[in-house]
Amino acid sequence: MSRVVVTGRIPETALENLRANHDVIAWESEGSISREELLRRVAGADAIVSLLTERVDAELLDAAGPQLKVVSNVAVGYDNIDVPACTERGIIATNTPGVLTEATADIAFGLILMATRRLGEGERLIRAGQPWKWGMFFLLGSSLQGKTLGIVGMGGIGIATARRAKAFGMEIVYQSRSEIDPAIADELGARRVELDELLAVSDVVSLHCPYGPNTHHLIGAEQLAAMKDTAYLVNTARGPIIDEAALALALRENQIAGAGLDVFEQEPKVHPWLLELENVALVPHLGSATVETRTAMAVLAATNTLAVLGGEQPPTPING
Repeated sequence: MSRVVVTGRIPETALENLRANHDVIAWESEGSISREELLRRVAGADAIVSLLTERVDAELLDAAGPQLKVVSNVAVGYDNIDVPACTERGIIATNTPGVLTEATADIAFGLILMATRRLGEGERLIRAGQPWKWGMFFLLGSSLQGKTLGIVGMGGIGIATARRAKAFGMEIVYQSRSEIDPAIADELGARRVELDELLAVSDVVSLHCPYGPNTHHLIGAEQLAAMKDTAYLVNTARGPIIDEAALALALRENQIAGAGLDVFEQEPKVHPWLLELENVALVPHLGSATVETRTAMAVLAATNTLAVLGGEQPPTPING
């Protein structure tokens, strides 16, 4: 039996798959595992099933020992994993792409609607017990039909978000490292542009690119200044892609119309100005938060783990 350490709570179905043939040490508490406890638990592990809240770096890999074969991240993003350190030690790292595409696109489009139609403002007003009545100019938002959605990072989630936008009558432009499949581009009527043009022409900008050194603060003061003052910014990718302080200032000064954020630069901390502003919708990293999606993510991570421990190629390797 191999020793499998699971760094946080995951759906029982995935744990059952792992326990069928291996010794599983799972963190069962609601809160996150402490770094000290994590370093202690991974000693002697053959596999680590990690959540994005845990940093998998050289220290952790060395604490596990030379027998460690695989780190299976229960997330599509893997900025919490030092992939070169894994590769250097002959450890396969895996992630869970594909299974969270639709759920994350739902949240992205939900945030677009929340921001453009001021839904958060309306709900807060009612919950606060403030007096209100219907009026011609009461809480006016912005319609989406005939507007332009600019997607930064046209992978699976970007494409799924674009399909939702197309159904709402929006035009699509995108910035990505490569052209998408021509058939998909034709289906969406999507046009590839550079980031500068995308920011200038878009009524809504939605971020779906991976996070790394090249995308750290991809959207900062300069890029926000390039957007229309009637435009909205949505982020369901990773928080540090946006310079959060610059965004807070831009929103405070009405440099752009609004924003919708599912992720934050210093998560779970949020810039205090954002908490005070009405023109930003804030949700706590719910992109993949459906029962079906989180279960599928955990099961795929377990499948990756079992494949490597069985001497097979995992379905979704990062460096394998």
